[in-house]
Amino acid sequence: MPLGRFRAETIMNSPIPPESAARRLAAYSYLVAFANDDRISEEELAMLEKLALEDGEVDDQECEVLTNLFDRIGKETVTEAVWKEIERFKDEHGIE
Repeated sequence: MPLGRFRAETIMNSPIPPESAARRLAAYSYLVAFANDDRISEEELAMLEKLALEDGEVDDQECEVLTNLFDRIGKETVTEAVWKEIERFKDEHGIE
């Protein structure tokens, strides 16, 4: 089941194990990164990257979560530095 667009019930009912980094990524993005303003800051992006790389790699489930997250972000809604870092991280880890 895809994680969709970060609705709380999607995260809570996800088949992804609760202890997985992908689940924490989805929860963090829903609760923190988009909770207030539907935007993402440099600090929030850094935390997402840290969560995704806890085990040293971005796995398929984490890629799915990050793809869904990055699809919500428009270039006009973030700083140039955040946009460049998103593009770099996507390229480095094969995220669409």
